Amino acid sequence: MNLDTTRGVLTRTRTKGPALFTSTVLGDKVDAIVGIVPGYADYADRYDHVQRAWAERGIASVAIDLRGHGHAEGPRGACKTYGEYLDDVEELFVKLDAHAGKPTFLFGHSFGALVAVSSVLAKPNRQKALLLSNPYMRVGLPVPAAKKAAGKIVSAIFPWVGMSAGIRGEHLTHDPKQIASYDTDPLSFKKANARWFVESSHAQDEAFARAKEITLPVYMVLGTADPLVAGGRELFDAMSSTDKTLDKREGLLHEVLNEPEWPAIASAMADWILKKA
Repeated sequence: MNLDTTRGVLTRTRTKGPALFTSTVLGDKVDAIVGIVPGYADYADRYDHVQRAWAERGIASVAIDLRGHGHAEGPRGACKTYGEYLDDVEELFVKLDAHAGKPTFLFGHSFGALVAVSSVLAKPNRQKALLLSNPYMRVGLPVPAAKKAAGKIVSAIFPWVGMSAGIRGEHLTHDPKQIASYDTDPLSFKKANARWFVESSHAQDEAFARAKEITLPVYMVLGTADPLVAGGRELFDAMSSTDKTLDKREGLLHEVLNEPEWPAIASAMADWILKKA
C-alpha cells in the first residue's frame, strides 16, 4: 500500500493564536479519519509509527502540535487560559473536515486526552467516537502541597515561569530506544508551566463534574503501571456512554503506544475504529 504523509505549518482559519503544525498520514483507501491530540511536552511526529500502522488499515489520521509544543509557535507548554487549547482543536478539525463523508474520530493521549474530553463536552456531535490513552485527570507523581500552593501564586504573578516536571523517559516506556530518544529530545521540554498547571487542574475538575454528559462511544487504553497520571478509570466509570471499552494493559507505563507492545495496542484500537466507522 502506498502511504502519503503531509507535514507542515497549519495556518489558522477559525481562531486566533500562534501557528500550529500537523502531520497527516493516509493510504490508498480511507474508511475513517482520526484526529490525534498529543500530550504535554509531546508532539505529532512521535505518533508517526501509529499513524502509518493505521493508514495500512484504511484509517487516515491528522496529528497536531498544540501551541507551544513540538514545531508549533508559542512559549513552550504555556497558555493564558485552558480554552486556548480548545481553539487549537478547532484548527485540527479544519483538517479533519477536509475528509467530508468519512467517519471522524478524536483520540487524545495524557494531557491531550483531557483536551479531547473538553472538546467533546463543548461540541459532542462532530465526532463519531472518542479514544483516550492514559488521560491526565490527576497527577500521578506526588506533588507536595507547598509546590501546589507556589504554583498557584506563580501562575497569578509570573504565569510564564516553569517548574521541573520530574518526568524522565523511564516513566513513559520500557523500550530503551524510546527512553533515550525522549531524554535527549530538544522538543520534549522538561518543565511544567505554572499557568498551564493551574488551568489544566480546573479543566480536570470540570471534566469530572460533566463526565456524565459524554454519551458517544469511548475506547480507553490504560497502562496500569503508569507513574505519571491517574484518574482515568474514574473518568471512564463516570461517563454515561453505553458503548464503552476499557483496554487495561497490565504493567505498561504512561506512553502505551511507545511500549514494545504498541503494535498490538494500535491494532486493537484500529479494530474498534473500523467497527464503528
